[in-house]
Amino acid sequence: MTRRKKTRSIASRVTIRTGRRKDYKKWRHENPDQVHSTQRYVNKKRKQRKEQAARKMERQHAGTTLELHPEEGSENRSGEHH
Repeated sequence: MTRRKKTRSIASRVTIRTGRRKDYKKWRHENPDQVHSTQRYVNKKRKQRKEQAARKMERQHAGTTLELHPEEGSENRSGEHH
């Protein structure tokens, strides 16, 4: 017996629904109510989003605040014509 190659592709793992791998995409499109993300995947993505938001907040707090309309030097810049 030969060993099946490990794969991360869902399409190659699903053979019971239609019997054919290439029909899986069509089956998913026709039956959206039966297709669900795994709880592990949902938790992983939720954790990633929280971490990403935390990193974004950290960057925002660490950054320097720029003045929108600095008072001095804005009128005498070379290259700017009003």
